[in-house]
Amino acid sequence: MLAPKKTKFRKAFKGRIKGNAKGATTLTFGSYGLKALTPGRVTARQIEASRRAITRHMRRSGRVWIRIFPDVPVTQKPAEVRQGKGKGSVEYWAARVKPGRIMFEIDGVPQDIAKVALELAAAKLPVQTKIVTRLVGGGA
Repeated sequence: MLAPKKTKFRKAFKGRIKGNAKGATTLTFGSYGLKALTPGRVTARQIEASRRAITRHMRRSGRVWIRIFPDVPVTQKPAEVRQGKGKGSVEYWAARVKPGRIMFEIDGVPQDIAKVALELAAAKLPVQTKIVTRLVGGGA
């Protein structure tokens, strides 16, 4: 699963996910992509589950690019522990996803296979998504 090798700080504030994505809003690598429509936190497990769904449906042909990385540590306190006594330990890593962000890109497969593969991946994610394709002649 994806996780940073080292970070500047062990624990992070929760923060708010507001506004639209600044970068990674157009297809760069592949011909088909999965774009976020709502903000949210996507965990490393959800990214891995989506990646597996895509590669399994494509039968390991073509190429997959993951355009998000889980770099936010999410902490939790154990069950039935009273309040106070500091912040809990890091339980998992998540990626903050803003609307407009391309999360996955694929290439090297026919359109029908790509569409179904990305729909399977979208079912594993907690944000609403849409499938985008590269237009003939450049843009996305």
